[in-house]
Amino acid sequence: MSILSSHDPIGSILLVGASRGLGHAMAAELAERGWSVTATVRTPSRPGPLADLAKARPDRVAVETLDITEPSQIADLRSRLGERRFDILFVNAGTANLHQEETIAEVSTEEFVRVMVTNALGVMRAVEGLCGLVGADGTIGVMSSGQGSVANNTRGGHEVYRGSKAALNQYMRSFAARHADDPRPMVLMAPGWVRTELGGGDAPLSIEESIPKVVDVLLAQKGRPGLRYLDRNGETVPW
Repeated sequence: MSILSSHDPIGSILLVGASRGLGHAMAAELAERGWSVTATVRTPSRPGPLADLAKARPDRVAVETLDITEPSQIADLRSRLGERRFDILFVNAGTANLHQEETIAEVSTEEFVRVMVTNALGVMRAVEGLCGLVGADGTIGVMSSGQGSVANNTRGGHEVYRGSKAALNQYMRSFAARHADDPRPMVLMAPGWVRTELGGGDAPLSIEESIPKVVDVLLAQKGRPGLRYLDRNGETVPW
């Protein structure tokens, strides 16, 4: 029997930031594997391909609205979800500055703030505000990047984006330290440089080469407490 039949889901995920790109691909991959996916979009009038996925798989995919840069919307989503519990919370939402090759000295204050609020502050507010929806045997994850590695930064470039992901990594380490007794695994995922609207056409990896592996690694964290910074192959990324 096909995994796409209407049998009970094998797990549930709250996937924040799934209207397109890597988030949408994760939603599709998990639905294909028999998971129940509650996925968020920032702008309900522009749900992107996630809306088509939800129409095709109403038994597996539900769409919610959330702009992680608006704290009130995080609280509203938490309230709407009520007593629901998820096996995984994964925050994928992120952005990059318009001119990614500009240096930290060249970026405008407004653009710097926009990227940092979205990629670091907004993500952590979502983790803090929604982690209570994950059971004691569940997993908490966020989409980081290999460019967030300070140790691996030997070439420079993409300075604003790099800095935002490095900040995210640091804040997740603080979150994990404050929850040192939490039995839930926590993971920072580095999916590789992928050809998406954000990654651009020069990226070496296709979505199909990255996301199934990302999902494999995410699911493999079950029962492994502590924070890990991992790439799509399950290898540890240097901080």
